[in-house]
Amino acid sequence: METVVGVLVFVVVLLGSIALHEVGHMVPAKRFGVRVSQYMVGFGPTLWSRTRGETEYGIKALPLGGYVRLIGMYPPDEAVGARAPRTWWQRLAADARAASAEEIRPGEDHRAFYRLTTPRKLVVMLGGPVMNLLIAVVLLLVAYVGIGVPVPGTTVASVSECIVAADAPAGTACAADDPPAPAAAAGVQPGDRLVSFDGVEVTSWAQVSGLIRDAGDRTVPLVVERDGRQVELTATPVVAERPVVDDDGFAVTDDAGAVVTREVGFLGLSPASVIQRQSVGEALSVAASGTWQTVQVVVTLPQRVADLVTTTATGGERDQTSIVGPVGVGRFAGEIAAMDTEPVAVRAAGLLSTLAMLNLALFVFNLLPLPPLDGGHVVTALWEGARRQVARRRGTARPRPADSARLVPLAYTVFVVLGGVGLLLVYLDIVDPVRIG
Repeated sequence: METVVGVLVFVVVLLGSIALHEVGHMVPAKRFGVRVSQYMVGFGPTLWSRTRGETEYGIKALPLGGYVRLIGMYPPDEAVGARAPRTWWQRLAADARAASAEEIRPGEDHRAFYRLTTPRKLVVMLGGPVMNLLIAVVLLLVAYVGIGVPVPGTTVASVSECIVAADAPAGTACAADDPPAPAAAAGVQPGDRLVSFDGVEVTSWAQVSGLIRDAGDRTVPLVVERDGRQVELTATPVVAERPVVDDDGFAVTDDAGAVVTREVGFLGLSPASVIQRQSVGEALSVAASGTWQTVQVVVTLPQRVADLVTTTATGGERDQTSIVGPVGVGRFAGEIAAMDTEPVAVRAAGLLSTLAMLNLALFVFNLLPLPPLDGGHVVTALWEGARRQVARRRGTARPRPADSARLVPLAYTVFVVLGGVGLLLVYLDIVDPVRIG
């Protein structure tokens, strides 16, 4: 049942993200006087629609995106001085200009999108991606500030029975000749709350971990709270090879991917997690980090897709870091919701964080400078604005509007390529899914 709930939440948020993305385009367009003839969520056959004012609002069968139809997206032939088409590329552009011109009613040429100034075009085109960014920030604020995230606390979750090698696989059983772990020898029990270590009052697991590592093999006093009363113990950490961890508690690896280790004090304790609300700054930091990571993924997307095609063709195993599509993200949402070992709050925060990362992906991906993506329209508007500024500085005549219809064949090509990649991801997410953990 939890899996179904997670998937339903994902679908609702995905549709909401698509709808708000298009609102980000529609609202400024209407504000600037452009007639918006259609506002649609999804593609394909129309399931429902209603006309309000001059705009038809509707939902289509395939929830793979959405669109708003702005009249006059492409300037007509006379505006760009187009000649009779002689190549298939020119014919496609001419057909696009003609179809765009047919949408402009008599007396409404001033309401066409191509008539907008460059700054206003940028506001309309960037409105959609910026909306996805805002959705991601809101979701992360709810997850990190409103709910909180699991962090290591000062309560002991488990005590190691013995000392095992740092590179031993997880779950390695103790051998008869393995030395006992110092915490077990000192009498520390699961459920104890650490009060002080070596005379220093402790408030966080990061502090405890640092104190233990710095203690070396000195015998130190240890105070724990057990069943409502404080118990004084004495522990003697051992110097052992342990992984080096970063500020976030993750193991540091070298260029070859091997875990970096060093000799530090080792006690043999594992902390229990507690739900802790984070600051607004931390949530914004996560949003910034997630955006940068998404940019890195998008930059390497051609290579990742090529690797995915090769893996599929050769029957190889899909990598855990493989790119996934909407079906894969929906599966993640279901798996997070079904984690019975985690509290509901943890699952809710994890689900919201996953949906936030999806919106960050939509934000970055839509800014790619390729038609028909929003970034393609942004580049065209910037090119047009730059030409006008150059003409203004030189004192020459105002140049014609940029003939963005000439990019229609490229837009069709990009659409086909992206559609093919999308179908491949849907197929692999069903038959060979990437799973959490």
